[in-house]
Amino acid sequence: MQLNKNSCSVLIRCFNEEKFIGKLLTGIMKQTIKDLEIIIVDSGSTDATLSVASQFPVKILSIQSEGFSFGRALNIGCRAVSNEIIVFASAHVYPIYNDWLELMINPFQKNEVGLVYGKQRGNNLTKYSELQVFKKWFPNSNQSSENNLFCNNANAAIRKSIWDKINYDEELTGLEDLDWAKKISKKGYKIIYAKDAGIIHVHEETYSQIRNRYKREAIAFKFIYPSESFSFISFIWMFFSNTISDYYHSIHDEKFFHAFASIPLFRFNQFWGTYSGYHQAGEISKKLKNHFYFPHGFFRQKGRGTLNDDDRLIKYDHN
Repeated sequence: MQLNKNSCSVLIRCFNEEKFIGKLLTGIMKQTIKDLEIIIVDSGSTDATLSVASQFPVKILSIQSEGFSFGRALNIGCRAVSNEIIVFASAHVYPIYNDWLELMINPFQKNEVGLVYGKQRGNNLTKYSELQVFKKWFPNSNQSSENNLFCNNANAAIRKSIWDKINYDEELTGLEDLDWAKKISKKGYKIIYAKDAGIIHVHEETYSQIRNRYKREAIAFKFIYPSESFSFISFIWMFFSNTISDYYHSIHDEKFFHAFASIPLFRFNQFWGTYSGYHQAGEISKKLKNHFYFPHGFFRQKGRGTLNDDDRLIKYDHN
């Protein structure tokens, strides 16, 4: 399949995302790249998600919640696309600038590039500690994939021709993106971090959902990297060190009182979930997988300093 630098397919996985999917699709329609194919893979939404999405030029694929996994949803969507470059976006993200897609697909002009992932930031709904996580995982500076193998499919792009040979693992409880990045890296493809291709990623999760998210990701990470470990001492150290660091930065950001309670709650559930996932014994049952994907019935920066940022800024009717 030939690469066309002026076109791409956008693949969106969703489940009960009526609150943000309209904002994402509006942002996509305002991109500088106009030759677009938008495919939505819905896993049984019971709210107005599909009603909202149907107001846009999208193709909707439906899968049963019982058979859902992140990898399976991606594989179903990837089979349906018709462009070489596939951009992945979570249904609860939305772009900041109108050249987001352009910046995501530009690196693929180099044949050795197999995967690109972009910057993520939160908004006023995002818990302070998760803002710190975004800053660590998605810095404002370039980073080399040779020293830090990483990606995140909430804002990423791949070549379909590579996916044709290496599908996503449908059995993993999470981190199918990291697993795929590891596999293509071994094949010699490069992973690029597009620091200027930013989106807003909104997690409206309870603390139990945060714990659940990190647990299933830890189970997957242990499978991808069997030699890795996370002891109870690691839990204690990570909880206290990150809590102290968050408090320090919250003082600097003048957010201390606002984030005082949320910081230890987020960090405890983050690392207790990680510890629990590493020490999950036995085979993962179908019931437990459903709990991972649909807990409680749901699963759910400033300008870059470049010229004409205001012209590129997407203006939404509603926040």
